[in-house]
Amino acid sequence: MNIILLGAPGAGKGTQAEKICERLSIPTISTGNIIREALKSGTEMGLKAKSFMDAGQLVPDEVVIGIIKERLANDDCKNGFILDGFPRTIPQAEALDNMGVVIDKVIDIEVPDERIIGRMSGRRVCESCGASYHLEYKKPEVDGVCNACAGALVQRKDDHPDTVKARLDVYHKETEPLKEYYAKQNKLAIVEGQEEIADTTALVFAQLEA
Repeated sequence: MNIILLGAPGAGKGTQAEKICERLSIPTISTGNIIREALKSGTEMGLKAKSFMDAGQLVPDEVVIGIIKERLANDDCKNGFILDGFPRTIPQAEALDNMGVVIDKVIDIEVPDERIIGRMSGRRVCESCGASYHLEYKKPEVDGVCNACAGALVQRKDDHPDTVKARLDVYHKETEPLKEYYAKQNKLAIVEGQEEIADTTALVFAQLEA
């Protein structure tokens, strides 16, 4: 089964991708990871991407799509795959269709912006060992101090409410139109993100099996 996972930053797509990967034994293909892989292995598209990155420019769509195409040709994708983080825009979705890639199901995990902002802005990370905490869901034993190594807990810039809101604004403008694009192809399934990860996972699999 070929699956696309949609959802705003912080909606829990990565976790659901892992669950699907475990149950269906198909790879998760994340754009960031495969660009890094392509750079490392020095593929033609990887070298093209490197030339843009070395110049401090964004990697253009046609190069990203070329890297995706190379990755999908690997043997481990024969029984299906999960695309996480691609496509991000309508032109990327159209390019995927033009490549002849058949998508069976698009799962959109919906979580209200306020909940995402609360979830992400509450995260704290240990400066020393990188352990992760949350002010509401996973509190440290001593406020501001890591349980594991007694390092200081800090809020990453990416988790600051203003940064999260800016990322959500970009998502709503650029990526959310994909919902309508795939709804017209009768491939879209919407899952309401739940407080408990297991509950969201159950809804995701119900849609995949529908």
